[in-house]
Amino acid sequence: MDTFTMARKKKTPKPNEQLARTIIEQYQPKSVADMQDALKDIFGPMFEAMLQGEMDSHLGYQNNERGEKQSTNRRNGYTQKTLKTTTGDVPIQVARDRDGSFEPVVVPKRKRDVSAIEDKVLAMYAKGMSQRDIAETIEDIYGFEISHDTVSEITDRVLEQLDEWQNRPLKKFYTFLFVDCLYVPVRKDYETRNYAVYVILGYDVDEKKDILGLWLSEAESKHQWMQIFDELKTRGVEDVLFLSMDGVSGLEEGAKAVFPKVTVQRCIVHLIRNSIKYVPNKDYKRYTAHLKKVYGAASLKAAEAEFERFRQAWDQYPGAVEVWVRNWQHVAQLFRYGSSVRKILYTTNPIESVNSSFRKVTKKGDFPSENALLKLLYLRVSELYKKWNGRPMNNWAMVRNQLSMDEKIQVRIEKYENGGF
Repeated sequence: MDTFTMARKKKTPKPNEQLARTIIEQYQPKSVADMQDALKDIFGPMFEAMLQGEMDSHLGYQNNERGEKQSTNRRNGYTQKTLKTTTGDVPIQVARDRDGSFEPVVVPKRKRDVSAIEDKVLAMYAKGMSQRDIAETIEDIYGFEISHDTVSEITDRVLEQLDEWQNRPLKKFYTFLFVDCLYVPVRKDYETRNYAVYVILGYDVDEKKDILGLWLSEAESKHQWMQIFDELKTRGVEDVLFLSMDGVSGLEEGAKAVFPKVTVQRCIVHLIRNSIKYVPNKDYKRYTAHLKKVYGAASLKAAEAEFERFRQAWDQYPGAVEVWVRNWQHVAQLFRYGSSVRKILYTTNPIESVNSSFRKVTKKGDFPSENALLKLLYLRVSELYKKWNGRPMNNWAMVRNQLSMDEKIQVRIEKYENGGF
């Protein structure tokens, strides 16, 4: 992420401030009473879900799970309980067991005042803390221990939200899609394997960002990308203007097989990285400076003229030049569009920024399962949504203007504007 030097340092919003903005947008409260009602809607189901997770851990099986149970103890309905919170009284249902041995720790028996817990629980969710960190935080705050298994049962409730999010309907039309993979170690069958996490970031016509989904596989392949593009279409995507990628073999053909009108753009930065492998260190600066004159030219005619000079000047490194000859169409097609559109298409930086955010929370070590990884990534996606909410994209009005100059593109945009997408 870019770092800006400013005369006055901007205050970084705290997680609770970001969450507050999301609540305000969704509930549109008009008074303090409305805000309290909104928070009650959130706290009640949250505490109930955490108590359900504790009961699952206590009994050793999940609700509605079929098959033989190791324990003879069973669920025995619910009791009503009213919690005292900072927003007022919140009624919840607390699960019971037949032999009465269930002792919840999130909301202990005979405890009704949970006002001190709320901020801590929200903070743990907002930060995507590990099971160990959550357990240590609870012990530090409340003075009792909670096992990693119990934490896992509680946080597994996030998987239901993840499944709903992963299968939600998508918009019919996106102006830009950015696709990329990152690799995260996951333990499976007593060994650690690097799993590919497929990520797609989309920009809609109204400059809203969205992560369309997360997919796991043991390796990146064009076949897997094809399946993902098919899934996007099944979830409602009809048309995409541009798809920016880093150059996976077969990805372009796969994308066009599903979205025939899409323009697939190779990342210029990745092409530079691929080509400088053939250039000695002493020539890096001159080489990249000359390349910038090519892809940074004012017009296609100027770019083609500069490219000829580039080929002649660097013909002593045929491997480096060949990278650009082979991919020249991806450079040339940039000049069909204005400079603001080209600036978006030059790189896959938007999706790499997302993956950088993921790496901040996945660098601690191996994950015990695919679900453990997905839970954490989903929580991170929720954090990114809060960060993006209401934040305009730079120069989007100019991007729209430059896109509308292409009549065919404008027809496609108009088809999905005004509620059509």
